[in-house]
Amino acid sequence: MSTHNRKIAVVGLGYVGLPVAVAFGKQHEAIGFDINARRIAELKDGHDSTLEVEDADLRATKILFTADPADLKKADFLIVAVPTPIDNAKQPDMTLVIRASETVGKQLKPGDIVVYESTVYPGATEEDCVPVLERCSGLTCGVDFFVGYSPERINPGDKEHTFTKITKVVSGQTPEVLDIVAKVYESVVVAGVHRAASIKVAESAKVIENTQRDLNIALMNELALIFQRMGIDTRDVLAAAGTKWNFLKFDPGLVGGHCIGVDPYYLTHKAQITGYIPEVILAGRSINDNMGRYIAQQTVKLMIQASLPVNGAIVTVMGFTFKEDVPDLRNTRVIDIVAELRDYGVQVQIQDPCAHGVEAHEEYGVTLLDNDALKPAHAVILAVPHQQYLATGWGGIVKRLKNGAGVVIDVKAKLDRSQKPNGVVLWRL
Repeated sequence: MSTHNRKIAVVGLGYVGLPVAVAFGKQHEAIGFDINARRIAELKDGHDSTLEVEDADLRATKILFTADPADLKKADFLIVAVPTPIDNAKQPDMTLVIRASETVGKQLKPGDIVVYESTVYPGATEEDCVPVLERCSGLTCGVDFFVGYSPERINPGDKEHTFTKITKVVSGQTPEVLDIVAKVYESVVVAGVHRAASIKVAESAKVIENTQRDLNIALMNELALIFQRMGIDTRDVLAAAGTKWNFLKFDPGLVGGHCIGVDPYYLTHKAQITGYIPEVILAGRSINDNMGRYIAQQTVKLMIQASLPVNGAIVTVMGFTFKEDVPDLRNTRVIDIVAELRDYGVQVQIQDPCAHGVEAHEEYGVTLLDNDALKPAHAVILAVPHQQYLATGWGGIVKRLKNGAGVVIDVKAKLDRSQKPNGVVLWRL
């Protein structure tokens, strides 16, 4: 039951924004805005191509899906949930959140509250976004309208930890605004809310959540690099160490996506502005950012050792999304494997049953092939263990190898080692 009388609008209907809009839209009329007309059209047709929201849930809402900014005037509680990636220099790219702020600002009315969910560095809401809102609206923040921050915690593909089941961190410009923001989110988030001490605290909480995970995975990746030199299987070591009650269970692997591989750079950017060089965080980022290149190099080394050709060889990469069983290609680090292999003169062919081919070509310039278009390969890299791949097991791997033999790279160690076929050289991270 709603405990507020606010009309909600969500700006940005991607992996984060759509679940938020749907949660509110199940209770009351809401507005879902996105500049992508193609996205608006599919949502009006009752389908979410990101697969975060079931079609039945989407159709059960009372959401006005629109690409017309004027519709935002109908709302007085506007949630901004647009992507905040990093650029090629690994610096925060605030372009989309600034543009969204311009769009919202032009529609602002006295009494409106704007809440940002996009990941930003501490201080960005008040120092970067508020001036844009004021400039475009002609209104004064803290007098005519107010802001808040509530970091997104969506985990793409996770059907257990969904928007309404994750404690929501909320913050507001004043105690009164915080109370309103809290009540709005409490109306849909059954897990409840945590009232942060300030907007900057809420912004900081978001970036350290994923920075912590990033550093733990970096440790696992560094251990994998060490144990590889010792001829020790890293997964066997982790299985043994994991029997201790307080051992933190993380696995080595590629670190991509819109959060873990991105958020630490928002924190380090702001830290460096203050004059502090965050050595530990940047070291962890360096390790994780180089894992794709390392996996490709190990592939080439094993091919040479197996007397297989390298220049002109065919390597099939299975999986291109940033994680298993989702179509999300944002910041996928599989592209690093592909790029490094191509530098060796390898012919790389990529297959992924979950990814959208058009998006892969537009974002990364790669072509995703159907199964029947794949040529027999000298090596196969199981980069992303989608369930469709695991369901076929070794049989699905071997059939992609030339004469059923060659090198197999099992990045996440999902294949049963005891069932490895003869003629296959297996390596896992």
